[in-house]
Amino acid sequence: REAMTKEELIAKMANSAGITKVAATVALEAFTGAVTTSLKKGKRVTLVNFGTFTISKRKARMGRNPRTGEALKIPAARIPKFSAGKELKAAVK
Repeated sequence: REAMTKEELIAKMANSAGITKVAATVALEAFTGAVTTSLKKGKRVTLVNFGTFTISKRKARMGRNPRTGEALKIPAARIPKFSAGKELKAAVK
């Protein structure tokens, strides 16, 4: 599988919107910054028909170091999640 890089995404955004790469970069940075800020505050971000960004809480648990087999405690964490919306799921199918 090939992954799209940030630069490729910016180029596609600029081409599709008819704007410069600099403007597309600013728009992408503003979007990711707004999503990050909202998630930090515990708010969900919903883009209708595209998807929803949420925070999930993961409990502390015991794990193992794969090299040594030694038991170690993995602390509790807040994890960002993305759930695809109906139209995105249909488009990818």
